Amino acid sequence: MAKTRTQTKYRSSITGRYIKPSTAKKHPKTSVRETDKVKPHKKPSGR
Repeated sequence: MAKTRTQTKYRSSITGRYIKPSTAKKHPKTSVRETDKVKPHKKPSGR
């Protein structure tokens, strides 16, 4: 079974757009942290 990893994204609560982690750190009251579970990609077969 493949391991899943989590990916953290930040979103502006005012505009709804994704923002950089540095911007989220500067504006903690108006930023929202989201985490997603990401499945690793399968390696292509060598056909």
